[in-house]
Order: sequence, then structure tokens, then C-alpha cells
Amino acid sequence: MATHPSTHTFLRDKITQFGALGYLLLLGGLALAGPSGLLAWGENVALLTQRQDRIAHLTKERDTLANRVALLNPDRADPDLVTELMRENLNVAHPDEYIIDLSQR
Repeated sequence: MATHPSTHTFLRDKITQFGALGYLLLLGGLALAGPSGLLAWGENVALLTQRQDRIAHLTKERDTLANRVALLNPDRADPDLVTELMRENLNVAHPDEYIIDLSQR
């Protein structure tokens, strides 16, 4: 028994439609749950915010250290900072000074 040509055309159209539907569903799934999809977007924003905070903290710390380095320049060292570092690191003090350690509270 021979099949009618329109039956083949009908089947081919249905297969094409199901293939197109499958492809669209795959693209929709990737748009939702893919590595750069909507679900990953929130995680990326949170990670970006966290890293920006970390960069701001490190920048502030770097600026503080750069200031201390500038104050310790051998050509024009800050006398107060030099005295502070000597007392802190070498336990140097004048005989008439009293040392109050507030770190043991």
C-alpha cells in the first residue's frame, strides 16, 4: 500500500516543528540556568560586590602603607614615627617615662 505524498510532507513538517521546539526549549533552559543565565546573574552580582569591597579595603591598606613608607624615607624621616617604631620594636624608652600597655585589657 502506497502512502500519499502529503503524508510525508506532514510528517516532515511535524519533525521540523518538534526539532525547532526542542531547540527553543534548550535555548530557554540555557538562558535560565546556563553559566551566564538568569540564575547565575545574581551570584555574579554578589561576587562582584564582594570583590569590589575587597579591592576598596586593599586600596585603603595600600595607601596607609605607602604613607608610612613615605614617612620613613631616610632623607626626611618623620621623627614621631621613628620614635614610635623604636619604642615599639626595640622597647626603648626614656628613664623618666611611664609605659602604659592598653593592649592587655
